[in-house]
Order: sequence, then structure tokens, then C-alpha cells
Amino acid sequence: MRSWPRWERSMADPGATLTFDLSRPGRIGALLPPLDVPEAALPDTSLLRDELTLPELSQLDVVRYFTRLSQKNYSIDTGFYPLGSCSMKYNPRINEDVARLSGLAQLHPMQQVETAQGALALMFDLQRMLAEITGMDDVSLVPAAGAHGELAGILIASAYHAANGGKRKRVLVPDSAHGTNPATAAMAGFTVESIPSDKNGNIDMGALERALDNDGVAALMLTLPSTLGLFEPRITKIAELLHSHGALLYGDGANMNAMLGRVKPGELGFDVLHLNLHKTFSTPHGGGGPGAGPIAVKSHLAPFLPTPHVDQNKGSFVLGTPERSVGRLGLFHGNFGVLARAYTYILSLGAEGLRDISEAAVLNANYVQARLRGAYRLAYDRRCMHECVLSGSRQKAKGVKTLDIAKRLIDYGFHPPTVYFPLIVDEAMMIEPTESESKETLDEFCEAMLAIAREAAESPELAREAPHNTPVRRLDEATAARKPILRWRRER
Repeated sequence: MRSWPRWERSMADPGATLTFDLSRPGRIGALLPPLDVPEAALPDTSLLRDELTLPELSQLDVVRYFTRLSQKNYSIDTGFYPLGSCSMKYNPRINEDVARLSGLAQLHPMQQVETAQGALALMFDLQRMLAEITGMDDVSLVPAAGAHGELAGILIASAYHAANGGKRKRVLVPDSAHGTNPATAAMAGFTVESIPSDKNGNIDMGALERALDNDGVAALMLTLPSTLGLFEPRITKIAELLHSHGALLYGDGANMNAMLGRVKPGELGFDVLHLNLHKTFSTPHGGGGPGAGPIAVKSHLAPFLPTPHVDQNKGSFVLGTPERSVGRLGLFHGNFGVLARAYTYILSLGAEGLRDISEAAVLNANYVQARLRGAYRLAYDRRCMHECVLSGSRQKAKGVKTLDIAKRLIDYGFHPPTVYFPLIVDEAMMIEPTESESKETLDEFCEAMLAIAREAAESPELAREAPHNTPVRRLDEATAARKPILRWRRER
């Protein structure tokens, strides 16, 4: 039997080998300088906590361990993320270079505005750029994420109706919306009502009209394109219908990747819209952050924007508060590093480049849909936008669930797509190739998906037992969620 060196052994199964396993008594990773203060006696050993014992490793051992462990991570630099509704795309390195410029990165949010005119000019220009791109009249950069932007938009809607004497307590949310939409409306104090989709994946207009017949609707929160990857063809009619009942049309702009430079939501009738800069405008958002969710509004809602808002006064940039502002939604001025990256992205591409993004994103998604439609059931058999939604229901009938397909895809070297969402699609798989990926990459992904479909029919156990070649095999996810083990404990 081969005897592996301890480092090779440790990296063969990094989930089982910890720094504690590599620890050797007396091994030191850092040398401290001589004391420049009087030496004090250590506490009595009876006061020490044995469970906080740290591993003893050399500095090089620590570096090697964490470097090799990091090489097990999946990243956009090493592979394709087909995550639907997440836009995990390439982030140009020039964005990072600009955000790290000392004049931007080393600013303090509490320093005098006179000493931060360059940063405020960047924010002012970005407000105007996003207003132009969305077809809206004004923009706030304060919200720190998409859901935060949603909250800002619904609070603005609430303040607008209150200022106009309205007592509206209902918000309508299509069943094809992002899951944060109903949660946001509920957090803002509204009663949430779901509007079903029709057989084509569009809003059921009859259900919408019936909901509006009852008084008290403040807004409809509409994701466009929807999480089904579909464009709502009756969007202008929906806007007119809402406005005729005194309600507002809120736009979840998280999927703006599909319309960038081609369609302006403000021209479709939206009153308020949030954007995810960390998706559409290319800031890394793996691992939960960072993010930015600016809110764009039409002129009748501009007085209610959150504070601070960047304004220009006699050639200088200042931080102002709109007349009827909903107030502060967070500390300081928004997630500035993300704003700087988005600003760089927009300037680098220009108008034509932004249009190319949506064209390529839609083309890529429809290419994937066309290649896989014979092997997997299409949720809705029509042209999609920037993402397509497939169903693993055919495979489930043969004993292979969507989760099995996702796990098996890991063996082929791909990150799984979003699964079991949207909730209204049985065994859903939401695939968003983004504009960044080449035809060759999409073909490799599609070939893997087609191979898994064949395996489901011929050797279903391959998928049911996947993944086979990862450092950590399939986990008991229910137990991990309900009874997590969050710290190491010494075996006694």
C-alpha cells in the first residue's frame, strides 16, 4: 500500500483533515519581538480553557494548508456558473483596479465633503447614468443590496400614498417574482396577495383585474423579465391598469441583464425600480456580498428618495436630503466600492457595449434552451430572455430527481444551476449563461447535461449517488441545516 506524505494525504480529503490533525506540540508559526513593556505573570493554569486550544503549526504549514484548501473552491475564474437569476459573470479586472485606487479606497465616510469631491462626482454621474439607462428621472445609491432596494422602493410607495391621503395596505406580487418581493412588502407593513401566472407564464390578467377591483392596492411588484426567464408582453397594459386604480408599478430590476441598452423600464410604465449593480453591472457577489441595489424613480416619487442624495450646488457636490425623504436606510452613503466598480464598467463599455451585453445574454440563454429542450421538459415552450427554466420531471419519473442531476453535474466539472426555483415549476432548473460565456463553454455544459439525461434513463444510480469524485460526497442537508456542527471539539 502506498504511503502518502502527510501533506498529500491531508489534501486528498481536506474535509476530514484539519489543521488540528497536522498540529505538532511546540511548532511555532510566528516569532514575537522583544517586549517593550514590563513582563506580567500569566494567569493560573486552572483558568485556561482547554476547548480553545489552537493548532501548533509552522508558518509554511499554515500557508500551504489554506492555499491548497482554497484550490478546492469553485470560482468564476476556473469554471462556468449557470446559476439562474444570479448573473455570475466575468468581472473585468479594471473595475477592481479603479475601486482600489488610493484616492477612492482610502476615503473615510465621515470626512468633510469638500475633501471628497471626486468621489461625490463619481456618485453624481452614476446617479445620472442609471437614470438614463432605466428611463427614470432620479436615482438613490443608498441601498446596499437588491432586497434593500426593494425595501426602499416599497417604503417610497407607502410614503407617496400617505402623502396623497391614501390608506392602501395591499401589495400584489406575481407567483413568478423573486422570493424577496413578498417578504419585502410584508416587512414594510403591507398585506401581500399573490397573482397567479397563466398557461403561458405571463400574469393572469383576470386575476389582476379582480385584485384591483378591491380598494387599497398600493403597488404591484413585478420582476421583468420574470424568474421564468420570460418577458411580459402586456407590460404597458398592466401599467395602465394599475395607474387607473391609483396603484404604482414597482419593478424588480434584478434581471436587467436581459434588457440593458435595449429597453428602458421607465418607458414601459414603471414608477420605481431597483437595480442590482452586483449582477447587471459586474461586481463580484459570490459568498453573499458585497452588493448595491440603487433605486430609480419617476419624478413624482423623487421627493421621497432616501438620504443622503448627491446633488450639485454652485459647482460643488453636496449630500442632500430630498424634501419628503423616507430617511436613512443605512449608514453613510451606500456601498461605495461597488458603486465605483459599476461606474467603471459603464464607462468602459459605453452605450453600444451595454447593448451588446443584453443581446449576448439573451442569445446564450436561447441557445442553451434549444440544445436541451429534447432531453428536458421546457417549463414554457417559448423564447426566453437571459435565462431559461427547464424541468427534470421526465428524469424524476425514472427515479432521478433534479437534485440528483445537480449533484451529478459536479462530476462533469460544472457548478449546478439554480434548482427547485421558481417554485411554480416542478423539478425546476434555472440556467443563466450570462453574456460572458463562449459557445464552446456552453456546448461543453450542454453535452454534460445531455449525458446526465442519458444516464438517468440507462444508469440512474450514477446520478442518485453523485457526486463521485469530489473531496466531500453528498451531505445530509436536512441534518446539516437543523443540527449544524459549527466548531471543532477535541475528542476525549
